Amino acid sequence: MLVSDSKPEERRAPRARISDVAQALGLTKATVSRALNGYPDISESTRARVRHKAAELGYSPLSHAQAIRTGRARSLGIVLQVGDQDGQRPFVADFLAGLSSAASAENWTLTVATATTEEDMLATMGRLIDERKADGFVLPRTKVADERIRMLRRLSIPFVLFGRTGDPESCAYFDILGEDAMALAVRHLHGLGHRRIGYIGGGDGFYYSAVRSAGYRAGIEAVDLPFDPAIVGGGAYTVDAGMREADRLLAADEPPTAILCATDMCALGVCRRASALGLRVGGDLSVIGYDGVPEGAWSTPPLATFEVDSRVAGLHLANLLIRRIRGENPADLRETAHARFLDRGSAARPMMSSAELREHVARATGR
Repeated sequence: MLVSDSKPEERRAPRARISDVAQALGLTKATVSRALNGYPDISESTRARVRHKAAELGYSPLSHAQAIRTGRARSLGIVLQVGDQDGQRPFVADFLAGLSSAASAENWTLTVATATTEEDMLATMGRLIDERKADGFVLPRTKVADERIRMLRRLSIPFVLFGRTGDPESCAYFDILGEDAMALAVRHLHGLGHRRIGYIGGGDGFYYSAVRSAGYRAGIEAVDLPFDPAIVGGGAYTVDAGMREADRLLAADEPPTAILCATDMCALGVCRRASALGLRVGGDLSVIGYDGVPEGAWSTPPLATFEVDSRVAGLHLANLLIRRIRGENPADLRETAHARFLDRGSAARPMMSSAELREHVARATGR
């Protein structure tokens, strides 16, 4: 008789079922299911008891069974417009990490797609909806009039904005108060002694551009400085555009001794152009940006800017979207936060008056 050295296979313990959790707690299966899926009609204490007991028993729902039963994929969607120069690069890695982390904590997944144009983005979102690959969407870089919002409203698909929009009806959002940052920057520069404070706005049509411009105006009014359109530019969200707008503002009859920019890339362009004109940034000309891009820390001098914690923003947005998908009122899902000011070397007391600055620029350009 042959004797085998191999041990008989151990039988796998039977998988814990939702009925096991319900029986252990003396609750109905429906209550346990709603607790595990985060429905708002279940109290937080009951949700905690159910989750604890489920973990203790080793119960985890089968994703495909849940999808059949609830009609949900338990997936959050986001489509990034990779051809958008004003788009995602400064924050995308940390932002996606935050979204993914918060989704995973709720046993949800994150579906990420890319598009090259606005038309392509709408088509991609439509495909994800048709294929049931996303239950709702995070919409970054919102516009004053946003076609993505119109489409999702029409299809009754839940969404949450990273930003705000011109018509907030039915919109849940998380946003950083860029208007407060710009007003604070004006007060900071005024406190340093600047009386000619210029401004260069961001991408046309984006809501952040509108609110940051409004914040600049509010800041100017708050320190009793006159608004002068000759030292206000816009549509600049790249280094090249920042250089172009810097030339225009510095050619004014009374040029600014400080320039506030809606984006860091624009601010870095202003710094580059100032240096080319022989101006010392952080002395002859002060510059402040917004975004906290890594390049700003390595510029000479380091760029004063407002830093946004993109990972935390992703965490907030994922949680808000899951709550929205579960049926909560979007008007109750609106949160804001402030950017952190990094007071670095590009903003300092003015070493030149506006008149001296004009003369220097005229000599440097041969005007």
